[in-house]
Amino acid sequence: MRTWLRSCFAAVTVSATLVATGLPAAACGEDDKPAVPAARTLGDPGAIKNVKAVGSVPDAAGAISINFLDYGRRDVMVVSGEFGLKVYDLTKNPAAPKLVGQVSLPGLWETEDTEVDQNRKLVFLSRDPRAFGGTTHTGESGIYVVDVSKPEAPAILSYTKVPAGHTTSCVDGCRYLWTGGPAKADDQPADWGGRPIWVTDIRDPRHPKVNPQPIELARNDGKTDYVHDVQVDDDGVAWVSGRGGVRGYWTNGVHRDPVTNKVRRATAHEPVPYAGGGIAETAAPSRFMHNSFHPAGHRIGDGAWRGQDLIYATEENFVDGCAGDGVLTISSLKGSYHGEGWRSTPEQPFRLQSVGTWGVNGQEGSDPASDDCSAHYFDVRGKVLVQSFYAQGTRFLDVSDPTNPRQIAYYRPADASAWAPYWHGKYVYVADNARGVDVLRLTA
Repeated sequence: MRTWLRSCFAAVTVSATLVATGLPAAACGEDDKPAVPAARTLGDPGAIKNVKAVGSVPDAAGAISINFLDYGRRDVMVVSGEFGLKVYDLTKNPAAPKLVGQVSLPGLWETEDTEVDQNRKLVFLSRDPRAFGGTTHTGESGIYVVDVSKPEAPAILSYTKVPAGHTTSCVDGCRYLWTGGPAKADDQPADWGGRPIWVTDIRDPRHPKVNPQPIELARNDGKTDYVHDVQVDDDGVAWVSGRGGVRGYWTNGVHRDPVTNKVRRATAHEPVPYAGGGIAETAAPSRFMHNSFHPAGHRIGDGAWRGQDLIYATEENFVDGCAGDGVLTISSLKGSYHGEGWRSTPEQPFRLQSVGTWGVNGQEGSDPASDDCSAHYFDVRGKVLVQSFYAQGTRFLDVSDPTNPRQIAYYRPADASAWAPYWHGKYVYVADNARGVDVLRLTA
């Protein structure tokens, strides 16, 4: 997220009532700096190629994340953002989502990568310390558990304070949540570069239990640093992205721990390392990895290549101009299965081998006047990866050859602020923080 572009506003009163409408509210940046609008070309018409915009949801302005719930014959989309949570029915016309319910939390931040429990019909909203006018220094963070068993009447089951709150992710079949980020609070250790992961037991969603001892420490060449997000692959390995790279963990089952060389049982509280490590600086100079995808299980064919074990990850980074902004990285996990990523130090660093990268700078369809170019969330289906690049819109890449990702389509409205795209059915739903939700169909 480009949080350092967000300005601080006074605290607002939070309500959890169900309403039909709500206005988005801004939140505070990573370092609580004033907002800096992205540069725009006067009269910029935007750009589109091999994509058809089939629908839009402007009443979801302030959107940050999207997920979907299956009710048998009913298909529902949940959208989280600065307004709280909005619930849309896709059943009759997936190109025209119909608002059916809402939990109003004006000023909520940040709810990136909002996850759901399909079985229990629960949504988990992360509260960043910058929500409701707070700051990373002293603001409160935590998790809202929302019951969406009745889409027309979503309701907060519980709110739990957690020492982290930028993102929260399901592990071990959604029995537990791993919550990380953002920058450290004033009362946290001075040598931390950011917040690691706290584990919350949500087997009883009305009474979550937070383990006071954090995990995923010493992730950045031996330094405890900012954990940004967690994605679980189809084999059940939880991949943790943040400053210092991407590392994967087993959270259940019995496995050999490559760090201790002992066989033990993995749990959400004491996971067993699997593979991963730092990303090569030549591929991602900032080494701040935002999110990742590992082809495995039923999704082994999505983005996989010639039998190689790959990890796709986004670097989020912003500098003046576009040339140094964050990119999509593709790395090989070869050589990382014996705990190398957990023994890395500044003196003896371990880095994954880079296979390929792709950035939006100078690509067809880009706005050369905009400096808002960092890569953000992405989704993979087969050999096509779709990714958001903020003001540079949504890009579709052919990754059949990961050494040479190739753009095949793009959708960049003049007012784009694309944060996250999601394949669902025959469409891609884009959470656009300015526009709401765009519904796209790839025509290439």
